Amino acid sequence: MKEYLRKIGLLGLGIAVLTKEKAEEIANELIKKGEISQEEGVALAEDLLKQAEKQGTELNKKIDAQVKKTIKKINLASQDDIKSLEKKIKSLEKKIDELKKDK
Repeated sequence: MKEYLRKIGLLGLGIAVLTKEKAEEIANELIKKGEISQEEGVALAEDLLKQAEKQGTELNKKIDAQVKKTIKKINLASQDDIKSLEKKIKSLEKKIDELKKDK
């Protein structure tokens, strides 16, 4: 069981990219060594995959937040900003066309 805990610790951030095959491989290795039972191995593989999914989701949220923060910091226009400017440009183009017609 100590080996199991050590392996979990070693996975660290890598657990976010853990595959089903790798989770089963870890569980099977511990079963072969007699450190856990077959039932515990199945539960362990499922638990590892759930943790990987959760950490992957959390990592994606952190990455998204950091990207947004960076974009804001470098003052890069968002898609909403661009759409708003496009609408203003179209409106101004219409006004210019109307003024040209009036002359």
